[in-house]
Amino acid sequence: MPQVSRRTAALGTENAFVVLAEVSELVRQGKDVISFCIGQPDFPTPANIQDAAVRAIREGRHGYTPSAGIPELREAAARYMGAMRGLAIDPEHVVVGAGAKPFIAYAILATTDYGAGDEVVYPVPGFPIYESQIRAHGAVPVPLHLRESRDFAFDPAELEAKITPRTRLVILNSPQNPTGGILRRADLEAIAAILARHPDVWVYADEIYSRLAYAEPFASIASLPGMYERTIISDGASKTWAMTGWRIGFAANPLLAPAFTRWVTNTDSCASQPSQWAAVEAIRGPQDAAEAMRRSFVERRDLIVGLLNEVPGVACRTPGGAFYAWPNVTEACRMIGAADSEEFRRRLLNEAGVAVLADVHFGSRVPGEGQHVRFSYAASPEAIEAGVARMADFIRKNARRVA
Repeated sequence: MPQVSRRTAALGTENAFVVLAEVSELVRQGKDVISFCIGQPDFPTPANIQDAAVRAIREGRHGYTPSAGIPELREAAARYMGAMRGLAIDPEHVVVGAGAKPFIAYAILATTDYGAGDEVVYPVPGFPIYESQIRAHGAVPVPLHLRESRDFAFDPAELEAKITPRTRLVILNSPQNPTGGILRRADLEAIAAILARHPDVWVYADEIYSRLAYAEPFASIASLPGMYERTIISDGASKTWAMTGWRIGFAANPLLAPAFTRWVTNTDSCASQPSQWAAVEAIRGPQDAAEAMRRSFVERRDLIVGLLNEVPGVACRTPGGAFYAWPNVTEACRMIGAADSEEFRRRLLNEAGVAVLADVHFGSRVPGEGQHVRFSYAASPEAIEAGVARMADFIRKNARRVA
């Protein structure tokens, strides 16, 4: 039989979707499951955005578009991203994609050469597609550890230690998936000072959660002196306007936009035209629904963190953004006799009907940081209360068993 390539056989995945498949199968079997595994808003896309897509279809706007996106969306995205970051972004420097995720691959493809030993520094724990795409495109992954003691930021000195003559790209994600950590302006200034000594290194700023920063105003490294030209700003519609399935992302960089456009031509041809018109309305239209969602996420964050910190063996820091909680379950694992967070996660799902993700789904476990799981609190307050209560009951019941 023909064989798949080694590259394909080694390709990683996004375990949120793997666990979601497990949850779906358990639900199909009739099991009651409360799921916190998938990172998407549980709100409907605002009606004005839906209407804009329907209008576009009715008006015949459903064919191919230029690979870089319709001019109206490139202009809207340039103004939107620029206003948030204090930058004047030229629409010609913006490229629209089928979601923000493809730009991870495009950034690696545009800045590294396959098999040349080029290195990409990326956060761990972090979005698993970073490492997967680095390996798939023949670069060398260099993990940069996020520390619980720093509210899941990293020590800039550790970044400097990771940079070598082979470093081509540094990936930053703030607000961050899976921890909800943020890079504050002081952190970014320290990072920029380090990168000033390494002028050949690009930055991929994954800022898809930019509108969901809570602890303090959102800050981008692209805003700092000398950084915009070498920073790939990645943002999109999915999280802010509950448009995950519409698949619209946008990236900006003055030098790499033409390269990204060619990659879009080679892969997707273009993003969906009706979705692009919907995104124009999302950016230009009323922001009431987006702000209401943001307020709800803050309330849910406070609710879930408070409840998790009452669970035996669990300690949870307050995330600064996004919609994820990253509780430390080291003691809970010990209490129930679970070898690690993955065993804890499996048992919690199968015995208590609560679906979360384990830290190992987001890269190798950080040495000395203990065991963690991820909750997506893009769920109703009722689901949060019921799910955390089940988790607490599960730990208490099993702790008695192993006592």
